[in-house]
Amino acid sequence: MKKPGFDNEKYLKEQSKSIMERVKQFDNKLYLEFGGKIIFDYHASRVLPGFDPNVKMRLLQKLKDKADILLCIYAGDIERKKIRADFGITYDVDALKLIDDLRHWSIEVTAVIITRFDGQPAAKIFKNKLERRNIKVYTHSFTKGYPTDVDLIVSDEGYGANDYIKTKKPLVVVTGPGPGSGKLSTCLSQLYHEYKRGKKSGYAKFETFPIWNIPLQHPVNVAYEAATADIRDFNLVDPFHLEAYDKKAINYNRDVEVFPVLKSILEKITGAESIYKSPTDMGVNRAGFGITDDEAVKEAAKQEVIRRFFRYNCEYVMGFVDKGTVERVALLMKELDVKADDRSVVGPARQAAKSAQDTGKGNEGIFCGGSIELKDGTIVIGKNSPLMHAASSLILNAIKILAEIPDKIHLLSPVIIESIVRLKEGILSAKTVSLDLEETLIALSIGSATNPTAQHAMDKLKDLQGCEVHMTHMPTPGDEAGLRKLGVNLTADPNFSSTSLFEV
Repeated sequence: MKKPGFDNEKYLKEQSKSIMERVKQFDNKLYLEFGGKIIFDYHASRVLPGFDPNVKMRLLQKLKDKADILLCIYAGDIERKKIRADFGITYDVDALKLIDDLRHWSIEVTAVIITRFDGQPAAKIFKNKLERRNIKVYTHSFTKGYPTDVDLIVSDEGYGANDYIKTKKPLVVVTGPGPGSGKLSTCLSQLYHEYKRGKKSGYAKFETFPIWNIPLQHPVNVAYEAATADIRDFNLVDPFHLEAYDKKAINYNRDVEVFPVLKSILEKITGAESIYKSPTDMGVNRAGFGITDDEAVKEAAKQEVIRRFFRYNCEYVMGFVDKGTVERVALLMKELDVKADDRSVVGPARQAAKSAQDTGKGNEGIFCGGSIELKDGTIVIGKNSPLMHAASSLILNAIKILAEIPDKIHLLSPVIIESIVRLKEGILSAKTVSLDLEETLIALSIGSATNPTAQHAMDKLKDLQGCEVHMTHMPTPGDEAGLRKLGVNLTADPNFSSTSLFEV
């Protein structure tokens, strides 16, 4: 079982206090650029064991009587159908999901802002969809003059060209589904309009990573670099903070690079010298103060870098990232002195695939293996067969172990399997009848209606959440969806699980 290394309650107390103190520094009106995942922050929960992936939502709920929420999304991300990797959904769908999730926590979004809007057809459809569900939508165009012509940026042709979004509460949280959503420009545009109306509002930034008050080469900060290798982010000692205070603070390249321009823009808007002497000054993040066991956190972060290495290798063979991204994470692994084999489930999964090959019981001439580490440290393996994907056999084997069911007892009724095979082969004309994980779980749930043993095993599925899983082949859509819904931490070798170019 993973050793916890983070105190959520201490973090909540520190973070809410820090935010409200910053609100009071201004005219009781603060625009807070809210970076990272606002909910389901699984990266944070993996590198900070014990971190509640929804703790930031708890923070917002604690502040909801004092906060309005603005949700930004870049029109180009909508048009390109950019994917949020941990959910496998596009950014526009993720925005809709975020609105639903916030409502589940009794928090309403004040407005959605489509940024850098230039009439993109997909963005128009997205806007129509929201407005017809009675959600207020604004469109902001690219800011004229950005980033060099400060006089044009801070003018009626620049930020002034955007509509002013009315908010009522002292704190305005500006969030989005990912980096580049236009959160900063929205904050500054609002600040411009506020000052024109005589309201001396302020700006601050909330980012969980990198953590400013731990060392530059701390594995948690290195894991952030690995997570953003595709956009080439890197951490560094904040040179402005070091010069102003003679103290080291960690920030990342984009924040440091944009700081002189941002400082000039803020001073132009406010007509006064900025209170911020460094990009670190702008932040209100207190995550570092929630760390209770540094060694546990270091080990967890190293494992996350390995996971990112596997993910980017898979994304490379699928054409999503370039070779430089893979090489960047490989270099970070070298800096941390870790290897792919240091992930405990990798070796057993590969051995399971070899076992399938030795027995000749694969599918379409491909032999896949999988491995899962249960919370007590037990390693369970699974391999593919003509009737079942490796992910399917892996999960069935795992819940058998958890339910203490002998291996020789079958959880799936042969009658149900035969019925599914007839459907796939005889009616749907499927090329393969092998059951993927989603199909297997459905078959298990049907069988559990009449089989108490199957019901007992199915009840153990919830115990797999947070477990580590490795597959020797990239999961098919049905396997990936099933594993994601079970909440496991999945990695895979960059091998295709079928000879077919098109998979459903």
